Amino acid sequence: MPNQFTDLRFNNKIALVTGGRSGIGLAIAQRLAAGGATVLTAQRGQAEAFENIETDLSQIDACEALIKTVIETYGGLDILVNNAGMMFEATAEETEVDAWDKLMAVNLRAPFLLIKYAVPSMRKRGGGAIVNIGSIEGLGSNPEHAAYCASKAGLHGLTRAVAVDYGKDNIRCNAVAPGWIDTELNNDFIGSMPDPERFRETIGKIHPLRRTGKPEEVASLVAWLASSEASFVTGQIYTIAGGRMAQLSLPH
Repeated sequence: MPNQFTDLRFNNKIALVTGGRSGIGLAIAQRLAAGGATVLTAQRGQAEAFENIETDLSQIDACEALIKTVIETYGGLDILVNNAGMMFEATAEETEVDAWDKLMAVNLRAPFLLIKYAVPSMRKRGGGAIVNIGSIEGLGSNPEHAAYCASKAGLHGLTRAVAVDYGKDNIRCNAVAPGWIDTELNNDFIGSMPDPERFRETIGKIHPLRRTGKPEEVASLVAWLASSEASFVTGQIYTIAGGRMAQLSLPH
């Protein structure tokens, strides 16, 4: 499908999107590229749509090496989107320590390290924009998501701290907290239900807009936050969930 956004607001900008192979990450990469940015994605495995760096963000050394490669190859970094993440289902009692540590390494430590190593380049270039992909589960919780919720709440806190520390350098840091988005993973999950259509209808009803979201809708918000149009916006967590967090549940 042709991309309608060709405003070129990101001309001469270098953007790195982690987890950019599919879903929300791919939509973000496409939106930034349509705006004129040079976009690189970083993830495990190859991504076909953009220049990409294959890496394992659960490894400490990989994060520093990734930023170093981007800066040496492209001369700097202007936009960092921390989108890569993982999730598993388990209560706190059921969660193994190794599983907890790996999820935290990808969802929280990797964004911290990428920000840590990206900031000096952004400062030299007169500023930059960091957008972290959090979750409404950093604000509330679904059952058996103890580690995931903790990681996203931590990412929201990191977002505010980075905004406070580096605002003086014209480096802005915000987060987007998506709700139910129609990614391949979520669509596969719906397809696995005994009655996928009824399940999708039920999911829709917990949203005032009566539907789930699209990756492109998340990408639009991320693009705005990364652009000069949001030049006075930092340290904020933007929920994009079709009103789900505003709607109180009723008994069925």
